Amino acid sequence: MPIPRNKIKLVYGLTALFTTVNLWLVVSRGWLWFNLLPVALALVLLAFRRLNHLLLLIVLFTPLSLPLQTIVPGFSFDMNLPTEPLLVGVLLLFLLKMAQKPDVRPGLLRHPVSLALLVYLGWMLLSCLSSTMPVVSLKYWLSKLWFVVAFYFLAFRLLEDPKNFYRFVLLYASGFLPVIAYSWWRQAGYGFFDHRAANFVMYPFFSDHTSYGAMLVFFIPALFVLTRMPSLRRRWRLLATLELAVFAVALVLSYTRAAWLSLVVAAAVLPLLLLKVRFRNLLLTAGVVLVALWAFQDVLVEQLSANKQQSSGKLAGHLESMSNISTDASNVERLNRWSSALAMFGEKPLTGWGPGTYMFQYAPFQRTDLRTIISTNSGDGGNAHSEYLGALAESGLPGMLSLAVLVLVVLATAFRRYARTTDPGQRAIILAVTMALVSYFVHGFLNNFLDQDKAAIPVWFFVAVLVALDLQPSDETP
Repeated sequence: MPIPRNKIKLVYGLTALFTTVNLWLVVSRGWLWFNLLPVALALVLLAFRRLNHLLLLIVLFTPLSLPLQTIVPGFSFDMNLPTEPLLVGVLLLFLLKMAQKPDVRPGLLRHPVSLALLVYLGWMLLSCLSSTMPVVSLKYWLSKLWFVVAFYFLAFRLLEDPKNFYRFVLLYASGFLPVIAYSWWRQAGYGFFDHRAANFVMYPFFSDHTSYGAMLVFFIPALFVLTRMPSLRRRWRLLATLELAVFAVALVLSYTRAAWLSLVVAAAVLPLLLLKVRFRNLLLTAGVVLVALWAFQDVLVEQLSANKQQSSGKLAGHLESMSNISTDASNVERLNRWSSALAMFGEKPLTGWGPGTYMFQYAPFQRTDLRTIISTNSGDGGNAHSEYLGALAESGLPGMLSLAVLVLVVLATAFRRYARTTDPGQRAIILAVTMALVSYFVHGFLNNFLDQDKAAIPVWFFVAVLVALDLQPSDETP
């Protein structure tokens, strides 16, 4: 069908107008941002016509996203480009569609995970009202909201196509490969066994090696499953195999002790799932272990304090330094952040200091005996180094409990669904997703990244995968 002449003239006219205005802005004002207008318009059109494709495009961009302040220094606020502006648009589109005609998958809002998630977000919003820094807290809450809306609630539309789980994993991992290559290129200049250089060579794509290592571990189980998935085409299995090998080497060279620990714990969950151990029994066992650790805490602290092994380029020494809480600066600084979070909780136990405010408020709460060479008087060193203690300080006891309940409900869903399904494809996916989430939830005791796109997008999507499987009446692979 031929294109009408009036539309052709309109396209030519708009192209000439854009070229003229853009040329004038570049020459007279030095503005280059106007060049992005056609890209922005294309993304808007994609959002309205092919929202699923836009979400997958965001997944590919996520490992490659860059903080705004590294591109344009001096801004008073920061966000990761291009993912977070796109997520803001997705959130607005979601709210617009919900206002016109609510369209939610049957049973989704009644599912225990969804209810726990809404309570978590709801209490966080309430704690924004009593925040010591309301604007900071509201921005923080909104950033949580657009991650959850895009990759939890809208993810159910994405998962209507069974192949989108595989696409998600391969796209994120493919976007990660250039970051790994960049990190290795920088690390080669210092030496691959320089553990100090391993802390920062992935910047600015990742803030440091902790978030970088956490995401490497997160995707290793899923990539392994994809290498064994007979329904995948051979070329995609080969790509997954290549990415798995690269991720494994990158994890070793990251020198991220918390990531290594989380991988060990995630691997320990595998036989429990295979044996169909009830999550209730596992929870009771964990409770007994925690009580025993509390009862013998003095002995444990004394034993840990006797360890003087420092972080090292040698893997054995680096692993041994994990339990050094007396002289290892990284470990002692983590204790400093935890102690500050508990002290902040002591002053505001119910509503906390406000979501996202820890990094601005913890400085006066630092203990002198826990300060290290990496501590700062201004307290501008970052977050609480714990998802759970961070929530405790920022949203009070209800905030921390709502997060803990959400984690437990997610894991209970995983164990229940695995025990009930007989479909091999479903079981493989549940194994991969559960191990990934366990690795992150364990890592969450030592670091917190759910306010960053790198971690929030895969975590909420994998939670959505579990819920989507649990809502299925049959054993069809999602």
